[in-house]
Amino acid sequence: MAAVVRPALDIGSIKADFPLLDRIQGGRKIVFLDSAASSQRPRAVLDAMNNYYETTHANVHRGVYAIAEKATQCYEEARLHAGRLINAPEPDREIIFTKNVTEAYNLVAYSWGRKNLHDGDVVVLTEAEHHANLVPWLMLQDERRISIRYIPIGEDYRLDLTNLDALVDGARLVSVTAASNVLGTITDLGPIVTAAHRAGALVMADGAQLVPHRRVDVQALNLDLFGYTGHKLLGPTGIGVLWARSRILEEMPPFLGGGEMISDVRLDGFSTADIPWKFEAGTPPIAEAVGLSAAITYLEGVGLDNIVDHEKALTNYAINRLQERFKEIEIFGPGADAELRSGVISFRFGDIHPHDVAQVLDEHAVCVRAGHHCAKPLMRRLGVNATTRASLYLYNDERDIDALIAGLEDVRKMFL
Repeated sequence: MAAVVRPALDIGSIKADFPLLDRIQGGRKIVFLDSAASSQRPRAVLDAMNNYYETTHANVHRGVYAIAEKATQCYEEARLHAGRLINAPEPDREIIFTKNVTEAYNLVAYSWGRKNLHDGDVVVLTEAEHHANLVPWLMLQDERRISIRYIPIGEDYRLDLTNLDALVDGARLVSVTAASNVLGTITDLGPIVTAAHRAGALVMADGAQLVPHRRVDVQALNLDLFGYTGHKLLGPTGIGVLWARSRILEEMPPFLGGGEMISDVRLDGFSTADIPWKFEAGTPPIAEAVGLSAAITYLEGVGLDNIVDHEKALTNYAINRLQERFKEIEIFGPGADAELRSGVISFRFGDIHPHDVAQVLDEHAVCVRAGHHCAKPLMRRLGVNATTRASLYLYNDERDIDALIAGLEDVRKMFL
């Protein structure tokens, strides 16, 4: 069978869709290489949210007047869209909107965890977790005396599954990153899901760094719970997504109490609304849901497969250029040609502090992240306090990498 040939992305046209990328800083056009923290938004998302506010805004699920019904329709259509993106089997019942993916994991720990986990019960995480999928379980450990086990990182920057069966033995939940925000490693979830289910555990995956960059099918992956966030996939801040199988959500108690999440309230008690609304107390992020839906539409229009091809080629170019020009640079993550690798490139530049690297790059209008990336245990595993991180997306091109290289040349001249 002949290989599928997809058209190369027109990066010039894509860049033109993002107003912030026209910004001039210090006489230079801005180069944004921090999409792993938060991506930029295309005009289509900004326009969709403005149009909602200008023509439609009203509270949802409450008013019977025309614009209130339209607002409710927009909000619930966004739920369906967010679910279809990951092939949720029942998106109208299984997609919970939260304010970010961190809240989604706190919801699971607070609701499912406090109902189901008790002294001695086991949760399995990895050494690569973002604090969002670590701290909630540490909090529960303090409260319930649960036991947390960790899948280690191997020397190849991938999860070491050598002792996987022993690690998941007796576990109630296995919760792992689907793609590392530090290493760029994309987790091979198949063996983990198989071993966890064989041991009787549920499996949750953190898709914050995967959904914007790869096609995700929660049914094909056989996951039980999954989360992602809007602001990393061209959408607005203030909205995240939790997907879970309906049978799991049905058994979970509500996370927050108030309006919207109730069926009835009496002075001596209350009954909850059906899923998904029992987890969405108060006025939800309506405009943000509209923006998220517009972001998904934009990504679908560009084509996720096209984005994958573009990011792979650009990541290879970036890593190869960095390693050719700077012998002092140590990149933490799989090699340039690795199949299971995203466009997240974390590195150490000799003994120069990452904050100094980032500040000099900022003088070149190059935006990178410096710090521990909300993954302090992983930093300790790597033997560093912090790294400099450049993260690529669909609106980056080779000229952006060349600007990064030029900035790093100045860093070397200044500090080495």
